[in-house]
Amino acid sequence: MFKKGSKLYSIFTGSCPKCHEESMFKNKNPYALAEALDMHETCSNCGTKYKIEPSFFYGSMYVSYAVGIAFAVAAFVISFFVFKASIHYVFISIVVTLVVFMPIILRLSRNIWINFFMSYDKTLAKK
Repeated sequence: MFKKGSKLYSIFTGSCPKCHEESMFKNKNPYALAEALDMHETCSNCGTKYKIEPSFFYGSMYVSYAVGIAFAVAAFVISFFVFKASIHYVFISIVVTLVVFMPIILRLSRNIWINFFMSYDKTLAKK
């Protein structure tokens, strides 16, 4: 399921969607906030250009919204049903979850967005 060659591998590792060999991001740590969204221009292994067109990653905002909702729903379910928290604490847990996981949500949404438009190519992985 998470093997090289699957979209999930590329999404969760942040690797090149064509060859799965190199990370798209310059710094692997998403919590280095100054560099959180700094990406390489191209893959050093296969030469894939990550920005297909100007403002390409604006579309990832829509994906980011959906991923943020998924995180918020997870925080709600855990705090309300598992910990039996009051509605005030549930709200606080949702806000804290979204703030803490914001860099991960941003990167994850970029990875999902680029994988909509590019697919794995075995021939490029062997370069």
